[in-house]
Amino acid sequence: MTPRASRNRLELTDDVLRVYITAPPADGQANKAVLEIVAKALRVPKSAVAIAKGEASRNKVLLIHGLSANELAERLDSLT
Repeated sequence: MTPRASRNRLELTDDVLRVYITAPPADGQANKAVLEIVAKALRVPKSAVAIAKGEASRNKVLLIHGLSANELAERLDSLT
């Protein structure tokens, strides 16, 4: 995650999803923005995306509920 970016965007490189967000990393704003942008890109409800690890870190592990591994891979591939 890169907070305070010039625009919100996702980038998939080497099986790592990089999330660039305009929100600052204060008061959980950046985490909320990460969940929203990932949910929108994967076409799942915001409630289906959660931070499993790294809430206070730039590196995060996300849980995506309601998608199989194949569906997730297809949706991530469609981002590029």
